[in-house]
Amino acid sequence: MVSVKNIFQPRSGAGAFFFSILLWGIGIGCFAAAMNNFLSGVYHMDSIERGWLEFFRELPGLSLVFLLALLHKVSDWKIMRLGTMISMAGAALLLIPADKIAVVAFIMIWSLGEHLVMPIRQGIAMQVAKPGYAGQSLGFLTGVMNFGSVAGSLLVAAIFYAGTVWFNKSEAFLFNVLWGVIIVLMLASTVSTFTKDAPMLPSKRPRLYFNRKFSKFYALELFYGARKQIFLTFAPYVLIREYHLSTANMAFLLGVCAFLNIFAAPAIGRLTDKWGYRNTMIWDTVILFFVCLLYGYAGDIFEYEIAFWLVSLNFVLDAVLSTTSLATNIYVRSLADSQDELTSTLSTGISINHLIAIISAPVGGWVWVKYGIGCLFAFSALMALGNTLFAMTIPKPAMEK
Repeated sequence: MVSVKNIFQPRSGAGAFFFSILLWGIGIGCFAAAMNNFLSGVYHMDSIERGWLEFFRELPGLSLVFLLALLHKVSDWKIMRLGTMISMAGAALLLIPADKIAVVAFIMIWSLGEHLVMPIRQGIAMQVAKPGYAGQSLGFLTGVMNFGSVAGSLLVAAIFYAGTVWFNKSEAFLFNVLWGVIIVLMLASTVSTFTKDAPMLPSKRPRLYFNRKFSKFYALELFYGARKQIFLTFAPYVLIREYHLSTANMAFLLGVCAFLNIFAAPAIGRLTDKWGYRNTMIWDTVILFFVCLLYGYAGDIFEYEIAFWLVSLNFVLDAVLSTTSLATNIYVRSLADSQDELTSTLSTGISINHLIAIISAPVGGWVWVKYGIGCLFAFSALMALGNTLFAMTIPKPAMEK
């Protein structure tokens, strides 16, 4: 087993980088754990408004390739600082009493910073690694991020449980406490990157890249993006608005999901190596088809308490199965002729994913209001089925024949 210190180059700023990412990850985990309850409890956003907010929240992700192209001469470390400070500004603005339109703008600012840091952290993780250890450095980065998500979710649960039960504070007050905590975390994350060892060089940035041989991958990203966005946007809202899950309990549930994924991600990776990416891509979406249907119709079929536990279990199961997206990455790798082509194709897939996300979120909110939760998640189930059928058209690789 390789020691951690043997993975990273000496005086590369690795310690400062991973400490910064840990703080950033905790802040991101806090924000994600609280956002849906904040929108529902404080601003009383319905499903249509929630869908439109997601449209604007995902716009920075759609424009990310172009933003990074404009910053092509700026070092990765400086972009990481810039992104962290932008997110910090977004959290600070949420302390200001404002109407719904302003809150959407504040969350969009937060999202811009979050999206800027997302791809850059991978580039830095490879910069600080010794030759031949880039993969292990990226694995260490994933571990730090997962730990940050767990810690952030549990921190939110603790703040809201203690604040409401022990100190009798309103949730509106506690949300402001939380934004203050996130501001401190983001500020500390930024300060910790100011190390003299940081290599002030830009890494090679991914670009939009289209090639006919990846056409099935692009289609899979459309199906996956639509299904994922419906769950990401509306699954927490179902628990909050239909089953009255408090902020503390919602945060705890998200913490459970993040904790399970620490172990699920490598386990699914091993299963994918054993079964092959095609089988993984087929069977995970078969399972998700039934997860979506049960999520949408549990309240109609079962009594309230049974439906609540089934929906909660399906929420966790969807979070765990989301890690199977690595099978699609392996499929792309099998077609790519170079590392640059692989990186650019995956980056293009993310852009396609964001494009369908900004369309499906507001449409999903309208479907919820017009036809009900069941129809919304039935559509999600159809997207999972489409993913399955498309994956079945992929030729079997040698190891699966």
